[in-house]
Amino acid sequence: MNFFLETMQVLLLSIWYNVESFIHLFVPMKKKNIAGEVVLISGAGSGIGRLMAQEFAALGTVLVLWDINQEGMKETARLAKQSGASRVHYYLCDCSDKSEVYRVADQVKREVGDVSILVNNAGIVTGKKFMDAPDSLIEKTVEVNTMAHFWTYKAFLPAMIANNHGHLVSIASSAGLIGVNGLADYCASKFAAVGFAESVGLELLATGKDGVKTTIVCPYFINTGMFDGCQTKWPRLLPILDPNYVAKKIIDAVLTDQVFLLLPKSMYLITALKKIQEIWVVLMV
Repeated sequence: MNFFLETMQVLLLSIWYNVESFIHLFVPMKKKNIAGEVVLISGAGSGIGRLMAQEFAALGTVLVLWDINQEGMKETARLAKQSGASRVHYYLCDCSDKSEVYRVADQVKREVGDVSILVNNAGIVTGKKFMDAPDSLIEKTVEVNTMAHFWTYKAFLPAMIANNHGHLVSIASSAGLIGVNGLADYCASKFAAVGFAESVGLELLATGKDGVKTTIVCPYFINTGMFDGCQTKWPRLLPILDPNYVAKKIIDAVLTDQVFLLLPKSMYLITALKKIQEIWVVLMV
């Protein structure tokens, strides 16, 4: 294909995807049925992980919970059963430890079966400026927020590819799109998580595995305790998010195969403006 045809193809596809997105602002996409699907959620012992577990449970899924907090998982499992989960299993797993991820993943496959919806939700934040953060905490942030995604994909993606069926969900952050003062290590880990998830999604499409969907979630700060003390200068434009609202929006995004979910909606505009600024800087050099 020559340069002119390739350029036209890119332009037409861009126009089509934008028109499609505009149409879906007014015509909701049909939601898929995930009853009976095996859903694994890391970081399920509290916060958004627990709330997502309850939402998935109400849809009749089989839940697999991972966390380092066993008591937290027990409570999540109890709430999920109340919400209607057909089965709930929970396992202690330190997602930053590659060998432990592989070991527990093998146990899950033996005892529960193949995971068809993987939700990488586990995350940590040091809350320290770059020069004040100990090396060990910086390494841990990258191990949990980024590298764990590599290991869980390696463990569970092969079955999805073989069946051409599944869904990969990456709970990233708006800090994975725009740098934030005082969160250098966290931003770096989330930028990497976004890039990794997007790249794997494109790789799946390129190899014809369009039955394996991907959803990348980039919310602003959520009121779960992880970012206690954080404030917003523009509460109307960038409010601290309610965790129940975020959990419901994530489930809706999964059910409609939404590739990117940015919260609040103003993040779409802010991200677009950042891209325009970057292009302008390049053109002015």
